[in-house]
Amino acid sequence: MRHWLMKSEPESFSIDDLKRGGKTAWTGVRNYQARNFMRDNMTAGDLVLFYHSNAEPAGVAGVARVCSAAHMDETAWDAKSEFHDLKAKKNSTVWMCVDVEFVEKFPRVITLDEIRAEPKLSGMLLLKRGMRLSVQPVDAAHFEAICRMGEC
Repeated sequence: MRHWLMKSEPESFSIDDLKRGGKTAWTGVRNYQARNFMRDNMTAGDLVLFYHSNAEPAGVAGVARVCSAAHMDETAWDAKSEFHDLKAKKNSTVWMCVDVEFVEKFPRVITLDEIRAEPKLSGMLLLKRGMRLSVQPVDAAHFEAICRMGEC
């Protein structure tokens, strides 16, 4: 099993939205490296830190689980979608996504400042300068440390 961090702006889709719906396709990723992580490395059962980005405060809001293999992101060729890609062809596998399901909402958001301040998390990709990927791998030890922080 691998561990991941997936970012979403809570105004668009929050941990509460995932909890309400139970599961969702993680659509709209338009970065090749993030797409490759979903397409090539994610498998059903992998655990995900659900990160609220561009929020006050930004941070990890809970845990989700990958519950499908990668499949076509149909929003790529949907002209009505905010994630529409003019170059994407119908049934194209250029843009892929996985489905994720709700596991747990933390009692409070584990803020980016708290993550930065925790020495055990110093090597986390999230904290690397210039790291803006919306989907990124997380070491098992970092995943466990954040989960412990979330059980306040």
